[in-house]
Amino acid sequence: MGPEIYDPDCTLCPRLAGFLAGIRQRYPDYHARPVPPFGDPAARLVIVGLAPGLHGANATGRPFTGDFAGLLLYETLHRHGFASRPDSRHAGDGLELLDCRITNSVKCVPPQNKPLGSEVNTCNRYLTAELARLPDRVVLLALGVIAHKAALRALGIRQAEFGFAHGAEHALGRGRILLDSYHCSRYNTQTKRLTPAMFDRVVAHGRHLVDAITIPGRMRAT
Repeated sequence: MGPEIYDPDCTLCPRLAGFLAGIRQRYPDYHARPVPPFGDPAARLVIVGLAPGLHGANATGRPFTGDFAGLLLYETLHRHGFASRPDSRHAGDGLELLDCRITNSVKCVPPQNKPLGSEVNTCNRYLTAELARLPDRVVLLALGVIAHKAALRALGIRQAEFGFAHGAEHALGRGRILLDSYHCSRYNTQTKRLTPAMFDRVVAHGRHLVDAITIPGRMRAT
C-alpha cells in the first residue's frame, strides 16, 4: 500500500492525533496508529466500516480484530466463504480474507467512537485512493450511514441520490453495487437493531452478487 492509501504516521486530524498520542502513553503495547485496510487489494467484496475501536483494531492493528463488532462480522464472513476462519483474535492469528477486503471511513480511533464530520472528510482522501484501485465490478458493503456516505464521497457520487437503509442495494454504475447494513456494533446488536439473522441476509446477498461477477483471467469463487 502506498502512502496515498495508508499513512501510518498521518496526523492530519489534530484531535485524533492528540488522542492517539495519549493512548500510546497509557497503552504502550497497543498499535495506536492509523489502522490499515485488511484483505485482498483486488477483492470483489469491500466492507467499509466506521473507525477502529479503542481496544479492538486500535490495539491489534487490524480492522474489527479483538473487539465485539468483529465477533459477528468474521463469523458471518466465514459462513459465506469470505474468511478462512470464524474469529479474528490478533493480527498474527493466520486469518485470511477471501475475495474480501475491510477498510474504514476513518483510520484512527476517535474519542467515544465518534469521529467529527471534518475528520471523516479529511480521511476520505485515503478511501478515495483505495477504491480507485478496485475493479469496476465490485460490491461495497457499508456498515452504517457514515460509511455509506464516505463510500459515495470517495467514488465522487452525489449522496442525495442514494439514501441509507438497512438491506438497501444501490447500483452506482460501471458495475459497482453498494449494499447497506446497520453497523455490527455492540450497541446495535444488544438493542436488537441489528440481529445476526439480519446481518447474515445482507452478507448472503453480497455473496450472491459477488458470485455473479466475472473478471477476465480470474476464477469465480466457489
